[in-house]
Amino acid sequence: MLKGLMRLAPYAAALFTLISTAHAEDGRRVFTGTLGKTAIVVELNTTQQDEVTGRYFYEKYHRDLALSGSLQDSTLNLVEGNNRYGDDKPLPTLKLEETGSGWQGEWQSPQGKKLPVKLTEARLPAPTSATLPFIAALPYGEPYEYLRLQGLKLKPAKKDNFMGYDLQWWTEPETKISLFSVESGLSKDDQQRVNQQLLGRLWNEVISYHGCQLQGGENVEFMQQAEPKMISPAVVSLNISTSYYCGGAHPDFGDSPLNIDVKTGHPLSLEDVLWVGEGKPLLHAERDSLGDKPLSKDESNARYQYVSKELVPWVIKQFTALYPTEMKKPTGDDDCNFQDESIWGTSPWYFTEKGLYLGAYFARVQRSCDRPDWSILPYSVVKQHPGAVKLQLPQG
Repeated sequence: MLKGLMRLAPYAAALFTLISTAHAEDGRRVFTGTLGKTAIVVELNTTQQDEVTGRYFYEKYHRDLALSGSLQDSTLNLVEGNNRYGDDKPLPTLKLEETGSGWQGEWQSPQGKKLPVKLTEARLPAPTSATLPFIAALPYGEPYEYLRLQGLKLKPAKKDNFMGYDLQWWTEPETKISLFSVESGLSKDDQQRVNQQLLGRLWNEVISYHGCQLQGGENVEFMQQAEPKMISPAVVSLNISTSYYCGGAHPDFGDSPLNIDVKTGHPLSLEDVLWVGEGKPLLHAERDSLGDKPLSKDESNARYQYVSKELVPWVIKQFTALYPTEMKKPTGDDDCNFQDESIWGTSPWYFTEKGLYLGAYFARVQRSCDRPDWSILPYSVVKQHPGAVKLQLPQG
């Protein structure tokens, strides 16, 4: 949900000695102030004056409330919430006048209760050298989320041991999002790089939860489970399974693995690990970012051609040889067809002790076919087709 967050080197955070003003490049502006006597954070996009959009949260609760309306001259008329599911119930409104430094005016409930609103352009607390790189990068693209996270803290949960590595699990109490950090078994520098990625991902999932809540309103569901799959001196690999309903016709679910190169702290793409094409492996752009950095048009086209024309046919051929029974063509329309090339093009993948797990992705009517437990590519095969990053893989 939150894309394009550029990685900020830890040392760079220490260079911030000024408090920055909060606005995003796409026209969104962020304000802080009060509604009545309660502190709030507001994001508004007034670029299209007849279709103003926004959201706000009470600093005490952090839960988004949607805003929509219009700007006429210097008067902003907004509705809080929506009736997207046909409820046609009266909604709170805000009427604000522009000031030299923000907005001021009045909030009114459907019952007629009125409260004053005062907003000024937000000034962000500067990141420090101890700020997690993921959070330190937020002021540049997502200042609103940066301010939300200032009020949230992780709580330590259970301790665990996986493949000989001590893990500390952390939970963000309001969203119940949970993930682990590695506490032993790696060098100090490797451990720091890996944990920056892991905790950055945890906070990214917290942001995704709030984005889902904003879309789904009172009916939102967002349940998540993180599971370590392999930890070694070379890689830390985990899978994050999410079941969610963020509005729309149906709930859904999906896997979103994270595979980290221990020596660099970079997330790994499948092309970094496995390459079955001609020439040099593609150097996937997301390796240089904490989020999913968008590929250029040329990169995107090259990757599409490689995946569709080379990788997917190769994967089907390998799995047909390794798992002939599972890959057998179905006899009925409702059976899982693992020969279908379309199901492997966006495979979630992660490391296991035995090899690379490549998942299948079916259309909604056959989602029960997702996540086959057998689709593992042995390391003996993977090593014959190394990717862009030199990794010490298990024997498998």
